[in-house]
Amino acid sequence: MAELLPGLLICLMAVQTIQHDGNGTRTKTSISTGAIPKTFKGKMYRLNHTNHLPALHPSTKPWLYVNPEDPVTAYTTGILSTSVIPSSYILAMLVGIPSNAYILGFLRVRLRAKSMSTVVLYLNLALSDLLLLLSLALRVHYHFNGNNWIFGEISCRLITALFYSNVYCAAQTIACISLKRYLAVVRPFLYRRLTKTTLAVGTCLVVWFLFGAAIVPELLVRQSYQVTQLGVTTCHDVLPLEEKSHSPLVLYRLMLVCLGFIVPFLICIYTHVVVVYHLRQSGCDWRPFIRVSTLVFVIFVVCFLPSGILHIAHYIRLFSSGDDRLYGYYRVAVCLCCFHSCLDPFLCLLVSKTATSELQFISLREKPQRPAVIA
Repeated sequence: MAELLPGLLICLMAVQTIQHDGNGTRTKTSISTGAIPKTFKGKMYRLNHTNHLPALHPSTKPWLYVNPEDPVTAYTTGILSTSVIPSSYILAMLVGIPSNAYILGFLRVRLRAKSMSTVVLYLNLALSDLLLLLSLALRVHYHFNGNNWIFGEISCRLITALFYSNVYCAAQTIACISLKRYLAVVRPFLYRRLTKTTLAVGTCLVVWFLFGAAIVPELLVRQSYQVTQLGVTTCHDVLPLEEKSHSPLVLYRLMLVCLGFIVPFLICIYTHVVVVYHLRQSGCDWRPFIRVSTLVFVIFVVCFLPSGILHIAHYIRLFSSGDDRLYGYYRVAVCLCCFHSCLDPFLCLLVSKTATSELQFISLREKPQRPAVIA
């Protein structure tokens, strides 16, 4: 599965490139320095005595103007956003929702006699994955409906906040699990002195606090706008980048990508390398545990690294040249994060088979080595 995901991402990005190239020469437009990440740019459509609204259905929603030759047009009307992305969401929901629901019961029953701190962390991960997948339902309708949002502004804000915050919440929880494994293997004496269950619960509460903090800014600004040239109401995909109401979110989202992706990613890299090194130096056969740990790490990198890189690259290009075409690629990469939510339950079952390895390693480290007796 981990080998197929990069190929899937490349294919989807190729589709987006074909759609983008088919729209001819781009018309350069100026944007404000207060541009908003993760979205295409649009301009507010203001009424005066010389212009009139297009003949769309009456509504009090704000209007946005986009150039028909801009990347937003190719993305909004292309097969990538209207077929491929929602189909990927449906696949993720069909596999991920029942499997994560099963894991919630599996952890509560099957792992009750083992490390409760591990149970707490995996329950938190399963709950975060389940909320993420459930938030995809309205997004599926939105994309299949030609990227036309019909559920109102409040639901658009809620779904947007739930979607992105749960993606980062899952990454943070995975980093906490990796850090726990690091303490058990590399610092076993410290690990045994810790109140692991209390610490795990506290850690989850902190993660959910960050989850709540991530929701608030998304709820304070308008997310849905009618795009005049396309005849649709978009949800989060097109925002008025020149409006002052959205510019304060720039710093917030920069901090969010650092706390939600960069920090967990660095933690996972460091802990995995150190854990594997110590296990290989122990003189025992830890190959099954190393293989499982490596598999979990590789899948995490494959699913989260593309979206993180494209997110940061989108910032750079948006502020340097006003080019927002990477947003379409970013949306494709986010599909991999959704697939990771499907893989988490199966990885949890796999890791549970080697869960006692941590305790065995602690016992091994605590036993004094007796000198060999030569008869």
